[in-house]
Amino acid sequence: MSVTATLSLFLMMAALAAMPSASVALVVVQSKARGFRSGVAAALGIAAGDLIFVALAIGGLTVLSELIGTLFALLRYVGAAYLIWLGASLLRQGSSIQVWAGAPRKGGMAVSFLTGVALTLSDVKAIIFYAALFPNLVNMRALTVTDLTLIAVITLLSVGGVKIVYAGAAQAIAERMSGTRLSKPARIAGGGMMIGAGSWLMVKG
Repeated sequence: MSVTATLSLFLMMAALAAMPSASVALVVVQSKARGFRSGVAAALGIAAGDLIFVALAIGGLTVLSELIGTLFALLRYVGAAYLIWLGASLLRQGSSIQVWAGAPRKGGMAVSFLTGVALTLSDVKAIIFYAALFPNLVNMRALTVTDLTLIAVITLLSVGGVKIVYAGAAQAIAERMSGTRLSKPARIAGGGMMIGAGSWLMVKG
């Protein structure tokens, strides 16, 4: 993978992971209710779910890309339009992290990890990303063992790393950000990044 492709993939995955979502809420709740280690376990579970999607995308879509290449051109536009819509929604309405009081304290780190995996595998945003956007960020026909290792590391660092940061800040988030909108600078930065990435995919050759 080129430096540009590597950086683009990392920034895109990190940006999507940082957006307020059910997975962020899960990490915050687990960390606040059961401790930081449970929050980290949930974060790693979420990253593991993403790694499963990566394996499915590379294993399944590599074969399909050779048979129905035109489909991937269409998927690029679908994915790009989705990113632009996501960015515009963020700019227009903002977003919030919903933190629920009285989260259950039963279960250990294994439960937190498996919950993270299950949540990711049922996440429509993740499905759209790996089905429509991931194939256009990564040249799957030319992947080497080194590339596969790099993609796995990028996934763990971007998705897992961002969620672990949320786990560490769980107490502050729960007390100060519960149900509140993202600040205007954060919304502008996040929304602008999504719109820019979507526009880039639209004009990508």
